[in-house]
Amino acid sequence: MKIVVQRVSMASVRIEKKTVAEINQGLMVLIGVDKKDTETDAAWCADKCVNLRIFNDENGKMNRSLMETGGSILAVSQFTLLGNTKKGRRPSFVEAAEPEKGKRLYDYFVQRLKSFNVTVKCGVFGAMMDVELINEGPVTLLIEN
Repeated sequence: MKIVVQRVSMASVRIEKKTVAEINQGLMVLIGVDKKDTETDAAWCADKCVNLRIFNDENGKMNRSLMETGGSILAVSQFTLLGNTKKGRRPSFVEAAEPEKGKRLYDYFVQRLKSFNVTVKCGVFGAMMDVELINEGPVTLLIEN
């Protein structure tokens, strides 16, 4: 899995100009599922997301996790994270999971996030979405397993 985590003060997803999900303080999480990924990988990534110490403590140091701050997560599937751009000019997506497996592991990842009792909002798997966010910091991390 490839996960992009962004610390945000707000994030939203729109489909055909209609807002389908939005959060305030928390994490924007973009999820790309590799064809080799398993539920174990998804569980590890979910744990990593909610426990990353990327929120400021009282001294302004990144030392608190989402679990400690009570923030929310906006989870959006993004198979293009698996795009390989090493050769040519058109990305290759041969490493991305087939849609059925991608959706199954995306859904499992979301359920694992929810198991930590954090608020999780979601985009729509496979849909053309408009994503808006305010990246706070900016803080952006790539999680790969």
